[in-house]
Amino acid sequence: MAAVKSPLSEAAQKVTGEALQGALVDLVDLGLYAKQAHWNLVGPRFKTIHEHLDEIVDLARTAQDDVAERAVAIGVNPDGRSRTVADRTEIQQLEPGYLNDEKVVLAVTGTLFEIIGRFRERIAATDEPDPVSQDLLIGITAELEKIHWMFQAQA
Repeated sequence: MAAVKSPLSEAAQKVTGEALQGALVDLVDLGLYAKQAHWNLVGPRFKTIHEHLDEIVDLARTAQDDVAERAVAIGVNPDGRSRTVADRTEIQQLEPGYLNDEKVVLAVTGTLFEIIGRFRERIAATDEPDPVSQDLLIGITAELEKIHWMFQAQA
């Protein structure tokens, strides 16, 4: 089986691969998290928040594909398997059952804030070893921050 030869040094590949894998886990679980909230949302602001949650899902799915493809491009195998995501996620899970719209706004706002913090750490970590991956992470972070702002404004 042929492997993808990395354009990065072994050390740069390791640091960047870890950053991309962490981002992938965050994004896969963020998409699942937002869908769970989307399906169980109740309350007077249902329609607006319901649709806004789908925007998060769309962002997460697009970004996870971009991150995984970047990992492969630098010779790192992305791991988005359900067991890997479940074992490595840092996202606090939503409670089961119906979720009040106000609680969802607060939970999503907090979750996005935490994910953004981890993405900013990954941006710093990839500054020297791989500015191309760093640029990808910066773009995703900008989109996460925009959605965070929009959810925070609803709180």
